[in-house]
Amino acid sequence: MIIHCMHEKLWNKVKNKESFGKKDVRKYGFIHCSTVEYFWRVAPNFKGVKEPLVLICIDENKLLSEVKYEDSDGTGRYYPHVYGEINTDSVVAVLPFNKDINGNYIKNSEFDGIEEM
Repeated sequence: MIIHCMHEKLWNKVKNKESFGKKDVRKYGFIHCSTVEYFWRVAPNFKGVKEPLVLICIDENKLLSEVKYEDSDGTGRYYPHVYGEINTDSVVAVLPFNKDINGNYIKNSEFDGIEEM
């Protein structure tokens, strides 16, 4: 499973469509995602976002677009990038982006059995 974080309002607009992510593909060439194990490392990027966010949990075996694991910043950590739109039938769960009062990500209980790396 891989995760894509997005505004809840946007998810509500696209969840009944066949796919989503065209804007990200045009802007970046792919859609940024994360593994559950590494999500805590990217979560701080969303700290200042005031609007509600959701974590889109994707079964990459159901994705129609290609997924490449890439180390774009040279850290030795490989993150999944989806090279094309995400078909909505590959989404297996949508979870809230939990935050504490300071805006820091709180790990979702659904991920409790997955060790952070």
